[in-house]
Amino acid sequence: MQVLTLEEARSFYNKFGEKQDSQTFYEATALHSLIANSKFDQATSVFEFGCGTGRFALKLLSEYLPSKAQYRGVDISTTMIQLASARLTPFASRANVTLATDNVTIQVDDNSIDRFVSTYVLDLLPDENVKQVIHEAHRALKADGLLCLAGVTEGTTPLSRIVMNSWQWLFSKKPSLVGGCRPTNLLEHLPSTEWHIQYHTIVIAWGIASEVLIASPIKDR
Repeated sequence: MQVLTLEEARSFYNKFGEKQDSQTFYEATALHSLIANSKFDQATSVFEFGCGTGRFALKLLSEYLPSKAQYRGVDISTTMIQLASARLTPFASRANVTLATDNVTIQVDDNSIDRFVSTYVLDLLPDENVKQVIHEAHRALKADGLLCLAGVTEGTTPLSRIVMNSWQWLFSKKPSLVGGCRPTNLLEHLPSTEWHIQYHTIVIAWGIASEVLIASPIKDR
């Protein structure tokens, strides 16, 4: 299946800019579920793959993370990095966002972070890159850390099936019509030999289906 190239995705989101926040009408329910089950109040280090405008990071830093917790985010869009940096100015001493040079490179030490977060980003990537990101998350997370994911998925109710089938059809015609995102199944990318599934659900908002997935890494002792 053809997805946006790195340069196509970067160009799209450089232009899309602040309009990304308009997607809260269907993302909010899923992100609430993600936050409610990710124990962010126990995290001292958070890495976000695809920080966007910094809206989710600001919510974490201002409402959920401990006062000394460190946040780091990356994104492929220079516009998103500028917006996120401005939004996170009140937390500049412990929040840092940087431009990613490619789709999957993650400059994080092994076993060094408590939460690896990615919301509505992996559904942009080809399957092989999703696997690479998941592998990198496994490497970077501490043994008691959590992988925290959300993204659009296939519908589970009559209305959501119609909506998500239509979404898939638009993607097949021209990926940029839906921001390069497509309904995906995140769970299938987490092998049971490497991950314990802590929480998994599909939520529907305005007919749009979102998958929420939280997992802990299985580490060699």
